[in-house]
Amino acid sequence: MSSPPASALNVQRLEPAEIDTLNAILQTLEPFITKKKEDGTAILLSWEALYEPLTPPQRAFLDEFRALHAETLGATSRYFGESAGPLDLVPVGPQSTLTDGVPTPLDPQHLPGKVLDAYQRMMAAMQADLGKRLLVESGYRSPAYQLYLFLYYLPKHDDSVTETNRFVALPGHSEHGYPPRQAIDFINEAGISGENHPEAFEALPEYQWLQQHAKGFGFVLSYPRDNPSHTAFEPWHWHYQGQ
Repeated sequence: MSSPPASALNVQRLEPAEIDTLNAILQTLEPFITKKKEDGTAILLSWEALYEPLTPPQRAFLDEFRALHAETLGATSRYFGESAGPLDLVPVGPQSTLTDGVPTPLDPQHLPGKVLDAYQRMMAAMQADLGKRLLVESGYRSPAYQLYLFLYYLPKHDDSVTETNRFVALPGHSEHGYPPRQAIDFINEAGISGENHPEAFEALPEYQWLQQHAKGFGFVLSYPRDNPSHTAFEPWHWHYQGQ
């Protein structure tokens, strides 16, 4: 798919007509994405599959987001681009959190083989030390799925592109979509995650353990407090840089 034209969006807050278009797109994509989540293919979403159920004006609206550059939105996050060639992705396997004795399955996740191996070794060490481990709430995400997530979270940030960009990366700017620097969003076995309970996640003994030991397994906290990219502090978001 060719590169999109330059964006003319109101990035401070979408105009009413833009909000209407966004809501219509999300409504159209919701059953499509839900089905793909259920069969584990949402994170592998292609640009062609994302665009297929949309009208030409809606596709043009997505093109405007693809034309955005994070540095013009107050962020200085690195642009990684879109990975080319075949991806060495391996399923993480079935995962479930347990809250009040009730298991809740997590969406299927994939990681590059060497990252999955390092994660499994790190969790075995955490289990030996703490008697508990962290699960992979989010691993690899295709650029197309990353754009869907950005659109999904826009209404939760008052339809502000600049504010959403502090919490959700644009396609090409996410470590989740760049296997050489593969990111993992962790969630604990009781369901405490960064999205729903950032302060509670920071207080977890599992997080304290990561701070002390993760580097030995090749993992680094991507966005500590006061990071130079001006991204919000994310104690749950780590990336693999190798050992």
